Amino acid sequence: MSTFPSTEVTCILPVKEMERARRFYERSLGLQPVGSKVDGKFVYRCGGTEIALFPKPEGTKAQHTALSFRVANIADAIALLKSRGVTFADYDYPGLKTIGHVCVLGSEKAAWFEDTEGNILCLHEDVG
Repeated sequence: MSTFPSTEVTCILPVKEMERARRFYERSLGLQPVGSKVDGKFVYRCGGTEIALFPKPEGTKAQHTALSFRVANIADAIALLKSRGVTFADYDYPGLKTIGHVCVLGSEKAAWFEDTEGNILCLHEDVG
């Protein structure tokens, strides 16, 4: 039997400037810091998951969503984050169009934004 279904997950995000990234994750997103690790990572707890910011001077640029936060009400979450200075992306592609920053994708609504390091983050709300 695999132990993976019950294990905790850590999402590791590369950051060029740790202090700038920490300000974003703590002030803009409101995540509670856990603290620094010996290897230089800085860790946050979010639900049953850890988010670890890992210093990487040259950074990396993924072309996909690195992290998505499930929210109960996407409109409220967008309004809160916008009030904290977060800028949301808008798209108008075949099969992917946002209206008011939100795209309906089958059984969920989604909205995307970047952190200070260029990592693509998402809010998503499940819709019945």
